Amino acid sequence: MGFAELLDRVGGLGRFQIIQLVLLCIPIFLMASHNLLQNFSAAIPDHKCKVNESAAFNTSTIDREGWKMVFSPMDSDGSIDRCLEFVNIQWRMVSANNSWDNATNVDTRSCKNGWEYDKKEFSSTIITEWDLVCSQKNKRQLAQSIYMAGVLVGAIILGGLSDRYGRRALLIWSYLQMAVSGICTAFSPNYIAYCVFRFLGGMALSGISLNTTALIVEWIPTKVRTITGTIAGYCYTVGQLLLAGLAYGIRDWRWLQLCVSLPFFFFFLYSWWFPESARWLVLSGKPEQAVKGMKKVAILNGKREEGEKITLETLKTDMIKEMACGKETYSALDLVRTGTLRRISCGMSFVWFSTSFAYYGLAMDLQKFGVSIYLIQVIFGVVDIPAKLVSTTSMIYIGRRVTQCISLFLGGLAVLANIFVPADLPILRTSLAVFGKGCFASAFSCAFLYTTELYPTVIRQSGLGLGSTMARLGGIVAPLVKMLGDFYPFLPLVIYGGAPIISGLMVYFLPETVNKPLPDTIEEIEMGKKTQKKQKEIVPLQSPKTNTGLQEMSDGHEK
Repeated sequence: MGFAELLDRVGGLGRFQIIQLVLLCIPIFLMASHNLLQNFSAAIPDHKCKVNESAAFNTSTIDREGWKMVFSPMDSDGSIDRCLEFVNIQWRMVSANNSWDNATNVDTRSCKNGWEYDKKEFSSTIITEWDLVCSQKNKRQLAQSIYMAGVLVGAIILGGLSDRYGRRALLIWSYLQMAVSGICTAFSPNYIAYCVFRFLGGMALSGISLNTTALIVEWIPTKVRTITGTIAGYCYTVGQLLLAGLAYGIRDWRWLQLCVSLPFFFFFLYSWWFPESARWLVLSGKPEQAVKGMKKVAILNGKREEGEKITLETLKTDMIKEMACGKETYSALDLVRTGTLRRISCGMSFVWFSTSFAYYGLAMDLQKFGVSIYLIQVIFGVVDIPAKLVSTTSMIYIGRRVTQCISLFLGGLAVLANIFVPADLPILRTSLAVFGKGCFASAFSCAFLYTTELYPTVIRQSGLGLGSTMARLGGIVAPLVKMLGDFYPFLPLVIYGGAPIISGLMVYFLPETVNKPLPDTIEEIEMGKKTQKKQKEIVPLQSPKTNTGLQEMSDGHEK
C-alpha cells in the first residue's frame, strides 16, 4: 500500500481537502494582480513638453493677429511631438493645418521643463511620477524585467528550500514577504526603490505559486487532480478580471499597489492552519509528524476510526518504499541524473520558457491595441475561461501530452498570423492576439499539472522550481524583445510565435501521465520507462505465436 491508498482511507476528497483548496486558492486571485499590475501602474498617458509659462506670457504680449504660438514640432503622424520642443517659441498661422512644415532648420531640444500628462484615464502612474518617457522609456520595460527576475530567483531559492524544509513553512514565509514588499513598493520614494521592492515581491510570488501547487497536489487523490488544478487556474483567471475592476476604480498607482498587497497579511495569519504535506514528511524521514497529520485529516474528514488505525508501525509497513527514500538526500542535480529525467527536464524547461515568453509578450502591452485598457484586460481575462475548460476536458479524455502540444502549437500560429494582418485591421489583430493568449493560458494550466505528475515526490518541488525558473526567464526576456520592434516591427512576433511551436514539438517526446499515480522515487520513473519498453518488445513477439497457435487449433478442429 502506498500514500494514495492511505489518503483514500482517511477520506480522499473530504472536508479537509475542500477547506484547504479554498484557502489556498483565495490568494491566487491577487497573484494575477501582481503579475499584470504594471499594465496599469506603469501605463503611459498622453503627454507633451511642459510649456515655460513665463516665456509664453512675455511672448504673448506681442500683437500678432491671426497667428498662434507653437512650442513643439510635429511628429511623422502629424501630432505634437512628445519628446521635443523648440528652443525658441515659433509662430504659426491659425488657419494652417497639421502638415505645417517643421523642416525649416529650427532648433529643437528635449523637453527642458518636464512633461504635461493627460490625467483623464490615470491620475498617477510610475511614468508620470518619475518621467519615464522619451529617453527614459525603456525603464518601464526594465522594471517589469526586474520583477520577473525576482520571480526567477524566488523559484531557484524557494523551490529548493521547500524540498528541504517543507511546503508549509515556505508558504507562510512567502505570504509575509509578499505583504511587506508590496506595501513598501506602494511607498517607494524613487524608481530604484520601486524596482528593489518589486524584485522581492516577485520572489515571494514564486514561493506562493510553487508551494500552493505542491500542497494541493500532494493532499488530493489522483482521480481529482485535474479538476482541482483547473480550479486553481480559474482563480487566476478571475484574478485578471478583478485587477481590471480594481484598476478602473483606483486610478492612483500607489493606492492600487497597496490594495493588492494588504490582504496577504490575512493570508499569512490563516496559513498557520495548513498541515505539512504528509507525503513530504514521510520522504523527509519524519514519519511521526506524518502520522499526526494524517490523524488530524482523518478527524476533519469524519474518518476518526480509520485515522486511529494509522500508527508509526502501520505507516512504516504500508510505505516501506517511501520510508527507504526518506533516508536519501536529493539536490537539483537529480533533475538530470538519469536519461528519462534529463528528457523531462529539458522538454518541460523549454515548455515553461516559451509559454511564459509568449504569454507576457501579449499580456504586458495592452495599450498597443488602441482601445480601453480596462476593456482589453477584461477580454484577455475572459478568454481564459473557455480556454481552460477546453484544456481540462482535453487533459481528462485525451491526455496531458497532446493537450500541451496542441495548445502551444495553436498559440504560436496565432501570433505568427498577426505578421500578415495589416495594421488597419485592428479587430482582426486583436482577435488573433486574444486567441493566442487563450492558448497560452491553456498551456500554462496544463504545464503546472503535467510537471507535478512527471517528477517524483523526492524532487517534485525542484522540478517545479526549474520550470518556474525557465518561465520567469521567459518573462524577463519578453519585455526586452519588444524593443526589437523599433528596428524590425515584425521580429518580436516571429520570436513570440516561433518559440511555443518548437516547444510544442518537443512535448511529443515526453511520457503521458493521465490517470497514473504520482511517482515517489526516481527509480519509479526509470522502471516505468523500462516496463513500457518491455511491453512493446513482448507484445509483437508473442502475437505471431499466439495467432499461429490459434490458427492451428482452428484448422485441427475443422479437420
